[in-house]
Amino acid sequence: MSVFVLDRRKQPLMPCSEKRSRLLLGRGRALVVRAYPFTIRLKDRTGGIVQPVRIKIDPGSKTTGIAVVRESGQKQHVLALMELAHRGRQISKSLEQRRAFRRRRRSQLRYRAPRFLNRTKPRGWLAPSLQHRVDTTKSLVNRLRSLVPVESISQELVRFDTQKMENPEVSGVEYQQGTLLGYEVREYLLEKWGRECAYCTGKDTPLQIEHIDPKANGGSNRISNLTLACRPCNQEKGRQPLADFFASSKRLKNHQARLDRILKQCKKPLRDASAVNSTRWALYQTLRKTDLKVEVGTGGRTKFNRRRLNIPKTHALDAACVGEVEIVEGWNVPTLEIKATGRGSYQRTRLTRYGFPRGYLIRQKKVQGFQTGDMVRAVVPTGTKAGTWLGRVAVRKTGSFNIQTSSGAIQGISHRHCVLTQRADGYGYHIQPNQPKEEGDREHESR
Repeated sequence: MSVFVLDRRKQPLMPCSEKRSRLLLGRGRALVVRAYPFTIRLKDRTGGIVQPVRIKIDPGSKTTGIAVVRESGQKQHVLALMELAHRGRQISKSLEQRRAFRRRRRSQLRYRAPRFLNRTKPRGWLAPSLQHRVDTTKSLVNRLRSLVPVESISQELVRFDTQKMENPEVSGVEYQQGTLLGYEVREYLLEKWGRECAYCTGKDTPLQIEHIDPKANGGSNRISNLTLACRPCNQEKGRQPLADFFASSKRLKNHQARLDRILKQCKKPLRDASAVNSTRWALYQTLRKTDLKVEVGTGGRTKFNRRRLNIPKTHALDAACVGEVEIVEGWNVPTLEIKATGRGSYQRTRLTRYGFPRGYLIRQKKVQGFQTGDMVRAVVPTGTKAGTWLGRVAVRKTGSFNIQTSSGAIQGISHRHCVLTQRADGYGYHIQPNQPKEEGDREHESR
């Protein structure tokens, strides 16, 4: 992964290699600005020649892939790979809890007139859990623009056509009334069913599109009637109804839990696809407001590029394959995993399962110069927790902190052993290496 470089006036320059950054830091020509993504600032240089750099985005419902590439003719060289994990579900749960608190206050403590009749939503309004995906992606793009000389953006815009999935026979004027053009039913089924056989849960095997209610018995092509099955299961099922297939199969007999899961999963609404489609278009409109050129691509083209270039499937590598791509170089680099954690809570107490207060949180935000969410490096010389730990810190009033690392939470670390590496910014960071670390390595990096 390349190291981002700023000049003495904090203007972005071309990223450099890790080796060169170590030399610059060792000779005193540069200093560290950020730990994640790792950024240095030169002390003796102002301005310089830069090359075209593009940010490529693959939006997702839970995780968004981002790639920073350098363009050179028909080639694109990957400078950095990132995966941004959103916290939409956590926001949704917090809003549900707040709604429950307000309902209790209005019904039991004192009467308040309803206010929902005098509120209107602006045009283009998104639910907070969806708007969060747009805002966090926009924030990360703006941060990268301050660290890298970005000239253009590529975004995967169209992926699922929910109207075509629900009614495959739609055509002509009816299809023009839809919201999206282009679709990939197979790609959607792969994500819906976890890329495994729905019947035997077999993985790493060729999967076929299977009709739960066979077409020979009047089954439709609707997405709710489609699933994925391996070749042996597909042939064994044939024209049998699903219940009869499970009853007659020797491999799947008495698997009532699996049968119930399939019946529940097949009726799952297209919520994820709708959320992705809504946020993609909202993000596209947001990116258009920048002064950068925005290129859009389809999910089908991304998949074609990835298979043609023989690149593994990850969120970040999918982003590297978005849009017009001929050659992708240097993609085998570690990925920086970024997790949205928020900046704290206004709630000053914890609640029991019945809604009563249980303890109170500390009033001050900082303890011994640290606050919850800071990235720290703790070197514990002796004891059961001896070692070097990197992670997000959770402060306590006593000065005994918890450090969240990639391997779990380390509790009871004294503030005297902690050294600040980066202030809290609402995100957690973890570098995913190409190969797992060797056993006995006690140095970890956190989410």
